[in-house]
This record gives sequence, C-alpha cells and structure tokens, in this order.
Amino acid sequence: MDVFSLAAETLVTPIVLSFVLGLFAALVRSDLSIPEAVAKGMSLYLLFAIGFKGGVSLADHGIDLTLGLTLLTGIILSAAIPLIAYVILRALSGLSALDAAAVAGHYGSISIVTFVAASSVLESRGIPYDGYMVAVAAAMEAPAILSALWLVTRSKGGGKMEPGLWREIMLNGSIVLLIGAFLIGMITGEEGLTEIAPLVIAPFKGVLCLFLLDMGIIAGRGLRKGRGVLDAGALAFGIIMPLLGSLLGLGAAVLLGLPLGSALLLMVLSASASYIAVPAAMRVALPEANPSIYLTLSLGVTFPFNLVIGIPLYLALASAVIGG
Repeated sequence: MDVFSLAAETLVTPIVLSFVLGLFAALVRSDLSIPEAVAKGMSLYLLFAIGFKGGVSLADHGIDLTLGLTLLTGIILSAAIPLIAYVILRALSGLSALDAAAVAGHYGSISIVTFVAASSVLESRGIPYDGYMVAVAAAMEAPAILSALWLVTRSKGGGKMEPGLWREIMLNGSIVLLIGAFLIGMITGEEGLTEIAPLVIAPFKGVLCLFLLDMGIIAGRGLRKGRGVLDAGALAFGIIMPLLGSLLGLGAAVLLGLPLGSALLLMVLSASASYIAVPAAMRVALPEANPSIYLTLSLGVTFPFNLVIGIPLYLALASAVIGG
C-alpha cells in the first residue's frame, strides 16, 4: 500500500478537509465558531455511536484470550509511553521537569477523535477491525496520568493525589459514556443496532465532519496562542513522539497477532495525545504546570499531524508489516 497515494486519498476526504477548514478559519482570525453546547452534543453522540458499535462487534466476536491480552497490552503501553516521552522531551527541549511530566502524561493517554477518524478510514476502505478495540481505548486513559504523577513525585516537583482526582480520572464523563455505550451494544447485539441504526450509523460521518471542523478551529487558536511558549525542540517532540508511539503499537500488534484493522487502531491509540481527559486531570493534580504548553502540543501539533499524515502513514506501515 503506497503511503503517498493513501495520504492523498485521506487528505481529500470530507473528514480531513473539514478539519483543515476549521484550522484555516482560526489561523486567519475568522469569526467562524460552533457553539459550545452544540460541540458538546456532537462529542456525546460520537462517543455513544463508536462505543455502541464496538459493543455489538464484540457480541458477535465473543470474549477470548486475545481480548484480555490486548487490553493488558494497552494498559502497559499507556503506562510506559509517558516515561519514554518524558526522557525525549527533557532531552529535546528546555521545559521544566514539571511541564515535561504534564506533557508526557498526555502522550500515554488517547485521543478518541483520532481513534474515531482512523475507524472511519478503515470502514471506508472495507478493512475490518475488532470491536473490542473501543474497550482498549477506554483502558488506556488512566495509566498515563498515574505515570505523569509518578514522574513529578520522583523529580520532587510536587505532584499530588487530591481526594477528587481518582474520581476525575475513573469517572470522567467521556469514559463513562464510552464504556456504557459499549456495554449496551454488547448486551443488545445486532438486534439493538438494527433498532437504532438511523441514529448511530447514518448521521455518523456527517456529525464527525462538523466536530472536526470545530476541532480545527480550536487547534488553530491554540497554535496562535502557543507562539513563544514552545521552543523548536518541543515542537519537534510533537511530531517525533507519535511516530515512536505508533512503532511501539505496531510491535505490540505483531506480537499479539492482531489483524490489520485492529493493528492500525492500536498504533493510533499509542501515537495519539489526549486533549480532553488528561488536561482536566492535570488541572487538579498539577495546577503549577502550564496548560498552554501541553494543550498546544497535544491539540495544536500532534492531533493535526496524526489526522492528516499519521493515519495514512500508519496504515501503510501496518500493511507492509502485517499484510492486507
């Protein structure tokens, strides 16, 4: 599978072009915006739809050893990637230990929107994937945050576990909805999917386009505000780290014997950076860390890279290694 032709195909899809439109609008300071309540509603819809469809797929697939091993692998990757990210970031940039740890925690966690975009690419190309990868995505949220806090504690930067932090991490609304929808889909199966197909299937890509338009606007504004905050080394990290993470995900997928579609999703999960759950937790656990740094890197650099270049690159690489 040629990476350049695949990238060209991905770039001219409505999903990516919607993001590019939002990014352009923000960079030229247009007043284009999507109301916060509408964006929140679209986010809830996407989480429910992807979770529900994943549960239905698992109901058809059944629970087996591969599922358990993949979940365990996802947790290990989520805990380990921030440690690697921290070392690289400290070597490349002039960030403090505290800010480097806060950034590192974002890179072990996941971007559910990048996951949804990768799933959409697979579906458009007719490449199947295992529904339980949704559960893997949910399992990879929390371990990265704990690794970041350990890094700060180890460097005596003052990280702390506030009483409400565990609740913030484990009962984050996006995770509760994703897992809840997954369980509903698993319990109701194909019959349940047939009943609500007009909701979770037909509008999905259209809603995703509008949501990514909003994400493009947010990313563009973050890039404008982040000027002067990040040095060249930190910006380079925002590209290097997802590439390294994807390779770790690919290696794990090969060891697990995952099919092409599931391997791509594990690569994307390992390559992405959180910009929803982790920033919320960091505001509680590491209030001294600079949000402009970790939000600009995760949302303004890594997210666009993965969406526009990363996904086709990872798919081409997985195809070359695994076949398909």
